[in-house]
Amino acid sequence: MKILKRKAFEELYAPMEEELVAMARWVAKTGARVVVLMEGRDTAGKGGAIDAIRGPLNPRQCRVVALPKPTEREKSQWYFQRYIEHLPAAGEIALFDRSWYNRAGVEKVMGYATEDQVTAFLTQVPRFEDLLVADGILLFKYWLATDQDQQEKRFAERLEDPLKRWKLSPIDLAARTKYDGYTKAREAMLRATHTDTAPWTLVDFNDQRRGRLTLIRNFLDRLPDTFVAPEDLVLEPLGHDPLDEVYGVLQPLAPFKPD
Repeated sequence: MKILKRKAFEELYAPMEEELVAMARWVAKTGARVVVLMEGRDTAGKGGAIDAIRGPLNPRQCRVVALPKPTEREKSQWYFQRYIEHLPAAGEIALFDRSWYNRAGVEKVMGYATEDQVTAFLTQVPRFEDLLVADGILLFKYWLATDQDQQEKRFAERLEDPLKRWKLSPIDLAARTKYDGYTKAREAMLRATHTDTAPWTLVDFNDQRRGRLTLIRNFLDRLPDTFVAPEDLVLEPLGHDPLDEVYGVLQPLAPFKPD
């Protein structure tokens, strides 16, 4: 499959932006609560997919949840506890850049969680998600799939690009040697947590632009009818502001000119 060019992506993405704005208007009007989980290997494209959804939306309504490693206090809590406070209220959308599924992935593979903790998680999470859905939350779980060759290519790009270097961590580099371990962990997770109430959707992200379009199309198509007419607004003519005379004496900043 040919990699989708940027221009083609932008042409296909533009009408989806309008649909996303209409979706957000529907969420605000109806008081819906939307949760989208983005999971996948390092470099899969979770951040780019999240940016594509939230780009045209009001950041006060659409929040990104990307939690750091738990504190000592959080480690002593019920595992799901620190995620619960980030669930949306009425009219909000929460996009999780990794989620409670860390326990079945990086924590399991890298040895940060015991086998008993992972087993307990896989037993509890379907019940936890059943409660979320039963309470009215619209829950979407996406796994962004990428193969090892693509992952290695993207690691190399991040290492060479000073604007992407921050995305690399020692844990990311250590994970490179555990590709098969992550595959086994993912398969065990999918078997235990792909349910009728909260199913997983796997999206091919070997081509990240095509993957974003596929994911957004699926997300929008699975929502209820989201059309809500935009509010009628009229720009009335403005009267003369006497302060214009005061501010008029200020000199505008000259445009930037490169040396």
